[in-house]
Amino acid sequence: MALRVEKRFDVPRWMDWGLPLISFALALAVGALLLGLLGVSPLKAYGEMIRGSLGDGYGISETIVKAIPIALCGLAVALAFTMVVWNIGAEGQLVAGALAATAAVRFFPLESPFLMIPLMVLVAAAAGGLWAAFAGWLKARWSVNEIITTLMMNYIAILGLEYFVYGPWRDPMSLGFPLTPTFHDAARLPQLFGTRVHYGLFLALLVAFLLRTALRWSRWGYEIRVIGQNPRAAAYAGMATSHHIVLTLFLSGAIAGLAGMGEVAGLQGRLQPGFSVGYGFTAIIVAWLARLNPFAILVVSFFMGALLVGGDTLQVVMRLPLSSVQVLQGLILFFVLAGEFFRNYKVCLRRREDA
Repeated sequence: MALRVEKRFDVPRWMDWGLPLISFALALAVGALLLGLLGVSPLKAYGEMIRGSLGDGYGISETIVKAIPIALCGLAVALAFTMVVWNIGAEGQLVAGALAATAAVRFFPLESPFLMIPLMVLVAAAAGGLWAAFAGWLKARWSVNEIITTLMMNYIAILGLEYFVYGPWRDPMSLGFPLTPTFHDAARLPQLFGTRVHYGLFLALLVAFLLRTALRWSRWGYEIRVIGQNPRAAAYAGMATSHHIVLTLFLSGAIAGLAGMGEVAGLQGRLQPGFSVGYGFTAIIVAWLARLNPFAILVVSFFMGALLVGGDTLQVVMRLPLSSVQVLQGLILFFVLAGEFFRNYKVCLRRREDA
């Protein structure tokens, strides 16, 4: 007898929603085992996480605050992944959008929020889009692996941010801290109900609706789905693959750039190092858990935001390090990828003469 891996040609419907749930549950189970090895009660730890993130109005509002950039970055990478273009650079595109929004405030300080906010949205989307489109152009022109280029460009963007906040854009009144001057009122996104939840929430909802509509009902959405599923058939049908690669990565980066604008204009009120705590990387987990469905990304982003807020609670209440939450995120990604493998392939036991 021998084990044989075979391609699935008929994927059961239950796997579309069941495997992400199973993957998440297995990640929590293994996380509980690791917490137990550390001498921490898993039930108590998970209970504190739920209480801290969903137990009251403040926790829920902070969860939504975390979910906004995760959702936008998740929508960004899901768009690229739909075409099987692996945009791993949402973190850098988010930073590029934040840099561009800050530059707009610094060099074009319009007094009216009805002019200032749209300007920040446009420049942030353009910066994030161009940052990603460069990797798309390299792939379309010379078949350069976009995983490598988008990943490496993350670090270029982050180091570029540090150059500006430590150098020419540093606030002379910050006592040497790497901060830009505070944005004026016209450059701030309004916040809701006295919480830190800002209008970036509506931006995420709008982008999800537009993306779902475009992917499902437009010719462009149909073509990028065909290119992703069968590039040879798309080429035979005359679809402009190179054009779609550049355009799709531009739009993907533009959405991530909006996340950066939302963070600096809606939450921070200025640019500073570390304003993003890996939202662009967390978005990859979210996109796969949601099976690249824009509406499902919104839901999964909320729960991922709860995980981050709950992790902060673990640090305060149970004295656990931040790395404990990062390990849990890594476990989720691992099991999601494993679930994706079993969705596409099945392991069969065959007689040797049949194998």
